[in-house]
This record gives sequence, C-alpha cells and structure tokens, in this order.
Amino acid sequence: MIGLTTRSCRVIVRSCLALVLLVTAAEAARADETVTFGGSRVALIRPKAVRASVILLPGGDGAINVGDHGDIHGLLGNQLVRTRNAYAARGLAVMIADANTDLKAAVDYMAAIKRPVTVIGTSRGTLRAAEGIARGARPDALVLTSGLLSQDSGSSSNVMSILGSPAALPRTLVIHHTNDACKVTLPAGVEPFIKWSGGRARVKWLSGGAEEGDPCQARGHHGFNGLDGQVVSLAAGFR
Repeated sequence: MIGLTTRSCRVIVRSCLALVLLVTAAEAARADETVTFGGSRVALIRPKAVRASVILLPGGDGAINVGDHGDIHGLLGNQLVRTRNAYAARGLAVMIADANTDLKAAVDYMAAIKRPVTVIGTSRGTLRAAEGIARGARPDALVLTSGLLSQDSGSSSNVMSILGSPAALPRTLVIHHTNDACKVTLPAGVEPFIKWSGGRARVKWLSGGAEEGDPCQARGHHGFNGLDGQVVSLAAGFR
C-alpha cells in the first residue's frame, strides 16, 4: 500500500477483522425458524436480547410460503418481507405471518416472547390486520403502511368498513407516500381515516424514492421503493 507504514497496515487489518467478527456476531444473535400454530406456518426471527415484538402482515395474497427453517419463498419483494431482518437488527422479535394466520393467536404467541407487540401491515395486509382486530386480536400498537384505509382510498373493502367503529383500534401509526398512485390506496383516503379514529391514529407522510412498473406493486411509491430505512425506523420506533 503506497504511503502506509507496516504499522498502519496492521491497524487496518485488525479493524477489518473486528468488523467481520462484529457482523458475524450480529448474524449469530438471531436465528430464523418456522413456527406452526392453528394450522398456519409462519417465519420467526428471535434476537438473543429481545426488547419488543412485531408481527409483519405482507400485502398481495399474503402467501409467503414458509419452508422448514424460517426460509421464505413467496412475496420476497414485498416491503415488509424484504426488510424483516432490519427489524430484528433493532432487537425486535419478528413474526412474518402468512395469509391464513390467526392474528389473535399470533399476538398471544409474540406477547409470550416480549411485549409490547406491534402489528405492522402493508397494502392488503392492512385489511388482514383489521380483520384480526375485529375478531379479537389486541396488539399494543398498529402500523398501517400504504393502507386501504377508507372508501376514499379507492376500495369498498377497507379498514374503516371492516372495523365499523374505532373502539377496538389500538394506538395507530399510518405511514403513507404522498405520491402513492395505487388505485386502492390513494392518499385521499388517509385524512378521513385519521378523523374517524378519534385521536387514536396519526399519520407520517413520506416522499421521494423511485416509481418503477405497476403502481400497486413493491417497486413503486406504494412499496416505498428506495425508502426502506425510513419506513423501518418509523414503524420499529412506534410502540
């Protein structure tokens, strides 16, 4: 190396080795596993030092196709699926739920690991969150990203219509992109939902990122393309 002494080179090598060991330790601190309950298979990431829990409800058809060791084979591009390890890196026990997961049972399972339990749903996963709450699931907090929130969102089936009343709504954070062009998650649906919540929900608007392909898919503003870090930071910090 030009301009570096032998001692400097040794320092650099030691620093690189320390970084490798740090990354290796971080990877070892969590393990993916498959958990089965109520006829549903879900993926679970459990850090050694857990400070809270989250349940991720992906969008689309919700079929993540979990293997035997927490390996996921479906919806890999979905915003919540692709960022699952970022939540675990923050010390959160993470369940990635399948479409047919009983949310009440899932909340109870994660509560036994560590409360508070936050349910995070995106796109059609927000409908599954509402359906689960309507059936008795009681998470400590709820995060709705790119949600089908109200009739003004563009969908007759929405969180408001499923719940009917905000009475069962936990503390809720809405994360929405100002330029979401998906026809069933239009930004116009956010404000009616916030008003309907009666103070139980607040919104965080995001902008920027990239729009590629279908506006209702993960590579568009709907899927917060290019904004994963911001979404994770907001959702993981809301408890």
